[in-house]
Amino acid sequence: MRVLVVAAPLLGHVFPLMPLALALREAGHDVVVATGGEALRVRDSGLPVEDVVPANVRFGPIALRIMIGHPLVAKRELRGSGRLDFVSRLFGTVGNAMHGPLRAFAESWRPDIVVHEPLAAAGSALGVPSVIHDVSLFDGVDLTAAVGARMKADVRSPTTILRTAPKSLAEFLGGRPLRFVPYSGDGELPRWLAEPSGKPRILVSRSTAPGPGATRMMAAVTKAAEHVDAEFVLVRPERTEGLPDNVKAVGWVPIPRALPFCDGIVHHGGAGTLLGALATGVPQLVEPGPGDRTVHATAVTGRGAGLAARPEEVTPALLTRLIEDSKLQRAAGEVRDEIAGMPSPAEVVEQWESFARWGRSSRD
Repeated sequence: MRVLVVAAPLLGHVFPLMPLALALREAGHDVVVATGGEALRVRDSGLPVEDVVPANVRFGPIALRIMIGHPLVAKRELRGSGRLDFVSRLFGTVGNAMHGPLRAFAESWRPDIVVHEPLAAAGSALGVPSVIHDVSLFDGVDLTAAVGARMKADVRSPTTILRTAPKSLAEFLGGRPLRFVPYSGDGELPRWLAEPSGKPRILVSRSTAPGPGATRMMAAVTKAAEHVDAEFVLVRPERTEGLPDNVKAVGWVPIPRALPFCDGIVHHGGAGTLLGALATGVPQLVEPGPGDRTVHATAVTGRGAGLAARPEEVTPALLTRLIEDSKLQRAAGEVRDEIAGMPSPAEVVEQWESFARWGRSSRD
């Protein structure tokens, strides 16, 4: 079967799709990933990757135009209460730009089924049976519908949706469960990061997407770190000079491979990092913010598997609690076991023929 996997041109959107895409290839299906921009990096996986995003599509200028044209929408978004008003406009614009090249490729390659992440709604506008692959704690059906409503193309309802959110954090109607498997591409860990530290270790990450205040949390943690009895590892810091003795810096590393050797992680609230930490059972400190970040922070703290704080709220006591609070550790472990009990990508692929049958019957 020919399976077209579609993602918006951001690493955080394509990475969560890769375990299923690779499982499909392993099972003998023909798989092509369609995306663009920085997400083309998944060519390292060995899967064929088609660039379907015009070179002039850049998120920064698109977001700025939306903020200027819709200041109230932008204000709500920056507060973390924007619902889907901003994100639907942003990814609707990107989706319109993707649709032409994506349709042209689909007409030539003729996929049997399309798998797409919710914000790549163009995947459901090709006249081919489609499957939404959830990648966050939002309802992927709602996300796809909101983005599709902003597009010029005819975005149709999916055949089904694969749900990666553990039910104890977010439960939605319909669809099939799929275990979230952390993926961050190729890359090696420094040897010292691939083994336990003599002290508790806290990983500090930031978003791969540009945005205002992207480095504030990392700076706040660095400032407080010298008063915490732990080792801190900054991933892709803006600066490396003048760090406290217990703070180390690394460049790009595969975070999922580092998490098993960490006792806590501080991050921006992105879905991939959040679900990766949950899948590993590592307590997390999440920074609320625009997009899905406030919803994610609220869900994790509500489950008891992590903490939430803005940069100005970071203190040595808070960071110490992250690695010493047994309730956080227990809840994080419970969610890890819950995710491990969900069907793996390989198990879902075993039923893949039925997806196509449903799709054909839905078109009859």
